[in-house]
Amino acid sequence: MSAPPRPAAVAQDPPHRRRVLVRGVVQGVGFRPYVYGLATELALVGHVTNTPEGVVAEVEGTVAAVARFCDRLAVQAPPLARVESVDHQELPAAGGEAFTILASRSGGPVRTLVSPDTATCADCLAELADPADRRHRHPFVNCTHCGPRFTIVTGVPYDRANTTMAGFPMCPACAREYAAPTDRRFHAQPVACPSCGPRLRLIVRGAERAAGLDGSAGCAAGLDGGTECAAGPDRGAVRSAGPDSVAERASGSDPVAERPAEPDPVAEARVMLARGAILAVKGLGGYHLACDATNAGAVSLLRRRKARGDKPFAVMARAASDVEHLVRLGPEERRLLEGPARPVVLLRRRPDPAYPQGAPRPAEAVAPGSPDLGVMLPYTPLHHLLLGLPGDPDGPRLLVMTSGNVSGEPIVTDDDEALERLAHLADGWLTHDRPIHVPCDDSVVRVCDAEPLVLRRSRGYAPLPLTLPLPVRPALATGGDLKNAFCLGEGRQAWLSAHIGDMDDLATQGAFERAVEQLESITGVRPRGLACDRHPGYRSARWADRNAAGRTVVRVQHHHAHIAAAMAEHGLDGTRPVLGVAFDGTGHGDDGAVWGGEFLLADYAGFTRFGHLAYVPLPGGDTAVRRPYRMALAQLRAAGLDWSGDLPCTAACPPDELRLLQRQLERDLNCVPTSSMGRLFDAVSSLAGVCHLAGYEAQAAVELEAAALEAPADDTIAYAFALGDGEPVRADSAPVIAAIVRDLREGHTAATVAARFHRGVAGLVHALCRRARERHGLDTVALTGGVFANTLLSSACAAALREDNFTVLRHRLVPPGDGGLALGQLMVAARTTPDD
Repeated sequence: MSAPPRPAAVAQDPPHRRRVLVRGVVQGVGFRPYVYGLATELALVGHVTNTPEGVVAEVEGTVAAVARFCDRLAVQAPPLARVESVDHQELPAAGGEAFTILASRSGGPVRTLVSPDTATCADCLAELADPADRRHRHPFVNCTHCGPRFTIVTGVPYDRANTTMAGFPMCPACAREYAAPTDRRFHAQPVACPSCGPRLRLIVRGAERAAGLDGSAGCAAGLDGGTECAAGPDRGAVRSAGPDSVAERASGSDPVAERPAEPDPVAEARVMLARGAILAVKGLGGYHLACDATNAGAVSLLRRRKARGDKPFAVMARAASDVEHLVRLGPEERRLLEGPARPVVLLRRRPDPAYPQGAPRPAEAVAPGSPDLGVMLPYTPLHHLLLGLPGDPDGPRLLVMTSGNVSGEPIVTDDDEALERLAHLADGWLTHDRPIHVPCDDSVVRVCDAEPLVLRRSRGYAPLPLTLPLPVRPALATGGDLKNAFCLGEGRQAWLSAHIGDMDDLATQGAFERAVEQLESITGVRPRGLACDRHPGYRSARWADRNAAGRTVVRVQHHHAHIAAAMAEHGLDGTRPVLGVAFDGTGHGDDGAVWGGEFLLADYAGFTRFGHLAYVPLPGGDTAVRRPYRMALAQLRAAGLDWSGDLPCTAACPPDELRLLQRQLERDLNCVPTSSMGRLFDAVSSLAGVCHLAGYEAQAAVELEAAALEAPADDTIAYAFALGDGEPVRADSAPVIAAIVRDLREGHTAATVAARFHRGVAGLVHALCRRARERHGLDTVALTGGVFANTLLSSACAAALREDNFTVLRHRLVPPGDGGLALGQLMVAARTTPDD
């Protein structure tokens, strides 16, 4: 009997190897352990590492397994990752027994992206509140899903050695977590614990005393006392610490368990805040000045010390439930408040808030005259501790949190500088010894028609790049002089800097230079050209001239840049022009006038002025900005109306100044003509009796918007502008001014006047857009410029235009004001400069 036939041999797939390069925000976000887990699950061998270009993985296994790895790689990435591109390269099989994580590689071009700082995640918050956890009440708890990133990075690739955590050696327990691919803290560069992490201190004036973190011993930290409460891994002797220097500390070597119980700096800080103190609190991107927002005396004291005028303060609440009785909270507002970026969210105040028992009530001085309340939720463990964990003794429920700086200067980040420059502002300093490498103010956003509108793009957003509709050569756009943010671009990516500030201060100009150097270092962009504003006196433009070093400098008209920024944000390639409505306070016009009420037919290559507000004199330049009654009187004169004593603006102007102003206007002395919509808002605000003196930018306009919200709902009258023929179309405000005077004399309220004016401006926008469509066939309108931070106006304009079948572009990702200017400069320069 013959043997049965042998079964045919099963063909084995030959091993398949592929190199995968992932670019984007893929370092410091748990991407390598994610790759490790995915490769291990699919039985692949190979390795993964960080490089200046991004994350590089080599995977080997069956063809099907390698394909599944590549299919899932971007789709299932960690929550903080942002995958920009995935490139594949086939390699010869090399074999191997396992998948490993290699040390980071340096050298080569920088193409990876650094993650923004991110709010403390739920897992870390649970550890913070768990008495059984070794990080219980640790002010610096973090993991790969949260914590500082951008503000501590000193170089790339993103490794601990290239961060400000380099000076904190990990303890054995943290080192084990850091090295375990399956741990939540695998290669979390800021990882720390009470044994090895940064050290928290409370510094107040007077006698010295050291206090630790467990809070079992008392520490008298009164407003007139002087103590230092120190907490952290290093609890040896603490030397005297006054307001003029940072306290020194001796290294302690005793085990934590053997150290005596010591007071808790956070608990003492809460006591000080409850007693009305003002504290300088070190955050992620700089110092805040904090006080109890419900304490009228403390808020007023902070306002006086900072010489802030009536500019609104932002408040920090423990949870959204602590403010929902004060403001309107829709789904989008709540998403922004509670999301990982944790910006300041401007929330519309309830007209008649109810105060349930125990609900916090902010002092009137927190945001006087503002229709909104700026609110943010805690984004660091220290903030959570400062507001109190469940079971903590009662303390302030709402904290004023404003930038720790002298008015007009950049936010303070250095500890010695904080003790010196904030000495006249703060009663104490809650600080720590983890350095801040990159200053980063809080971002500010609001919601308009259920969509986010970024007003200041900084912490939580920077340095995430924006995708460009067209490639650009490597370039730097320097932005404007107010609310400065610059922009680096290369290829199809642009990086807006964090908020820098107003460039009229030398310290801010120094901060600008350092920020340029830092952002160039982490993006790898080496600018071959520069772009700046056309204003001959702008410091940002002069900086471009001084630093050109043979590179081309392109000067971009201010409002053209605003419109180009809106186009770029919405992905327009510029092949078809748009009608840009650019409303702001000031911008250098091509005719030497101050522009700001502009209707431009624009693409990236250029613009034509289709229409504008009729010119009126700007008497005294910046003086008229600070004193809106001067603009109101200039508008009255331009409209041929008397300066009658019954008008609020006339009554507000001192008699001597009134006579001087009359002669100034008659002789046209220091009276640059302006078409600014921002200045028209100022004029109407004073004419209606709402605001005569502006202590901060756009105060008169902000308070006019607040007044309009109080108007009767059944009033639908809109003031009408007179429109000229030809082009550019001249929109004369004289009929509006005359109608306001008439309404005031008939007894109409400021709220009614404000609402009719807002409707009138929206009607002007609609009318001129219709005329532009009839003459030029354009049906896409970009609403841009700082005036469109006014959601009442923006919403009314957009609604009327959309109802008339226009496509409306409004800002969402970059500010409509000067904080987004640099993006437009970059795009215009790219179209007007030949490639080299």
